[in-house]
Amino acid sequence: MVTIRMARGGSKKRPFYSIVVADQRRSPRGKFIERLGFYNPVASGAAEELRLDISRVEHWMGLGAQPSDSVTTLIKRARKVSAEA
Repeated sequence: MVTIRMARGGSKKRPFYSIVVADQRRSPRGKFIERLGFYNPVASGAAEELRLDISRVEHWMGLGAQPSDSVTTLIKRARKVSAEA
């Protein structure tokens, strides 16, 4: 099964997550099919916290990809921000 999930990067105590489409059987830091965006939970100042390509997310969900619980929350937040803009 194909999932939309977060892959952790960054240094110790400074997490940075890539939001990727990957095969469920792959390791969380392993190969992925496509990178859809990123989430930076410790963004400060003018740094961007969340960037997500909603059209690609909808494309993959249309093909049957299942987002993880945390990615579902981020998708809702990104849709809300894009609707306000």
